[in-house]
Amino acid sequence: MSATVSLVSNYAEKANWNPSLNENGYKKALQDTSWADGLRGIAAVFVMFSHMVLAFARWIIIPCHGKNGPAYLMQRPIFRLVGQGAAWVAVFITLSGFVNSLKPVKLARAGQTESALSNLALGSFRRSFRLVLPATAATILSWFITQFGAYDTAQKSDAYWLYNTSPKPSSSWGTALGDLVHAIRTTWTYNPENPYDQPQWALLYLLQGSMFVFTALLVTINLAPRWRMLTLMLLYFWSFNWGIKLGDPMVGINVFSGIMFAELNHSDFPRRFARLSPFFAPPLLVCALVLMSFPSQFQDWAPWSDFLTQWFWKIAPVNAEMMRFWPTLGAQMLTFTIIMSPHLRHLLSHRWFLWLGKISFPLYLLHGSLMRSVLAWLLFSRQKLTELEEEGQKHMRYPLPGVPTFMVVMPVFFVILFAATHFWANKVEPYFGVMTKTAEDVMFGKSEKGTALPVRKD
Repeated sequence: MSATVSLVSNYAEKANWNPSLNENGYKKALQDTSWADGLRGIAAVFVMFSHMVLAFARWIIIPCHGKNGPAYLMQRPIFRLVGQGAAWVAVFITLSGFVNSLKPVKLARAGQTESALSNLALGSFRRSFRLVLPATAATILSWFITQFGAYDTAQKSDAYWLYNTSPKPSSSWGTALGDLVHAIRTTWTYNPENPYDQPQWALLYLLQGSMFVFTALLVTINLAPRWRMLTLMLLYFWSFNWGIKLGDPMVGINVFSGIMFAELNHSDFPRRFARLSPFFAPPLLVCALVLMSFPSQFQDWAPWSDFLTQWFWKIAPVNAEMMRFWPTLGAQMLTFTIIMSPHLRHLLSHRWFLWLGKISFPLYLLHGSLMRSVLAWLLFSRQKLTELEEEGQKHMRYPLPGVPTFMVVMPVFFVILFAATHFWANKVEPYFGVMTKTAEDVMFGKSEKGTALPVRKD
């Protein structure tokens, strides 16, 4: 036991991280917002896990086997978060509202409204490019390897998510170019769909969320903090009504809650309640994770999910979507709990979580393509096509391999996946930063030289 404690202590010392907090530690943790990067990284990993669940373990999606039937461990609340992709996308969008409004809100509270508006406009401009450019590059990469049959094995596998999201090669390169343009365009249109990278459906709503931040703060930037919070609360509930017209009624409440969390972060409340956080943060955290565990199917089968279903019909607005209502509220409760807890902030600021945050967007963009190509080949290359029946129809597919194969293949795949995302974050992402800065200089007039004719002095 003493050897274990010594090992943990030595690691913490080398990692320059201490789980306990003194007075200065509380103050530093409450000032630091890098925890948002750590939480974003965790969300990206769980989105990837949710696609693996859809591919290899769809039984986790349901809360139990039959009405009031038995439930496996991974079907129970909190454990089933590995399959709750919608909940972690809600975390993404909430953090988007939080991060994009942090600096403008801080400047507004300091009375520097002009600087806040300038920062808000610049941030929204950069956000658009930093979303669209990497997503387009990932689409082009997936489109290119599709034409060479990289997804053929995935298409013939018995892994649901793999064969259901693997596009076929185009009939010719001319057709392929048209398909590429169509895929890039439909990623950013109403009811987004990208046949070459299915997870990109959420990017339109992240971009939409950044526009919500810009619009909401543009209107409220001159208000006193308490009135800005009141206005944001009204927008939060109002968005249930008009949000459905924009394709997703849950985006608005996540973004507006993120802005309110930015206000909360800059207020005195986290400091005043810091000493009490060890008492209220753990139950709030558990409650948030349970809400995020709400299943997308057969919600009335398990007693705990049926209880939440009944409450949904009592309290939810008309346009709320049940399968995402509780996970969305859970994501917001999770973010609130972290903001109010110095210990959770400190934990999520660990360098490994920050590294996950750094690679979170590359991980989101690349995991689908690598799952449909590298992982499919590693798992099914030694399998033989077998006639399998699905929904009354027979198909020739590669059956899922046994547990020993998964135990050998998955560690190898994770090494390849995280190496690829690390490379993308360090070697590819900087080019998008340069392109964004160039566009900013050109479109903001920063790179313009003197006029061809002299300027009149009168």
